[in-house]
Amino acid sequence: MTLVRLAKEEEAVGVSSWEHTLAGVKSAMLMQNHGFLASINGIVSLAHLYKIPLLMLISYRGSFGERDPWQTQGGNVNRTAFCGRWVSLTLFLNAVETVKKRIRQAQTLAESSLQPVALLLDA
Repeated sequence: MTLVRLAKEEEAVGVSSWEHTLAGVKSAMLMQNHGFLASINGIVSLAHLYKIPLLMLISYRGSFGERDPWQTQGGNVNRTAFCGRWVSLTLFLNAVETVKKRIRQAQTLAESSLQPVALLLDA
């Protein structure tokens, strides 16, 4: 596994797309929910347009028990985006015993559907 640190989540869309298209490498992006919102343009104009599988592990903030008010608005918007057509399937990754299986299944779905797939990291 190689860790690539980036300044912005949208850069991860480009790097993951390049890894798939030019290098034939599987990748996963780890981002926060506001970063997902910031990367929608790259997801839609690159991954959707050119049918590139993206596996996204996204922190799910702004739901019950959220203490930071700036997270609640992004969480509400993300809920709509996840239920929309930008992401093929969204599952919560919230049980330790299912993490490995869910990540493997999500990667397989991304590759077979050639679409972005999100796993939401829930506390």
